[in-house]
Amino acid sequence: MNVNRVIMETLAPLGVPVAQARYNQNASTYIAFVEYHQAPWLNADDDELWTKHYFQIDVFSDGNYLQLVRDVKKRLKAVGFTRMFESETYDDDMKKYRKLLRMHYISKYEEE
Repeated sequence: MNVNRVIMETLAPLGVPVAQARYNQNASTYIAFVEYHQAPWLNADDDELWTKHYFQIDVFSDGNYLQLVRDVKKRLKAVGFTRMFESETYDDDMKKYRKLLRMHYISKYEEE
């Protein structure tokens, strides 16, 4: 399963650019995400059966982005993501508000 694709397809209807890892920063509001860790979640007979994927999802905006953040969390939860952590900051270099979400997702293990 391509979890990156799940995120892209889940967040696309929100109407703001969604990018994996980096975005060119032309839009006033956008979402960027990265998988920062993955690990076995369930093993049997020395084989990995399920994998836990850890993602950071960042929502950047020049203005009020609270509804967008609520929608991001709601949509990701609906497809199986679990929220672990979140924080909010203002990026002085980019002049944007930033909501950082850490979420995880469990998928059936597939060899690459």
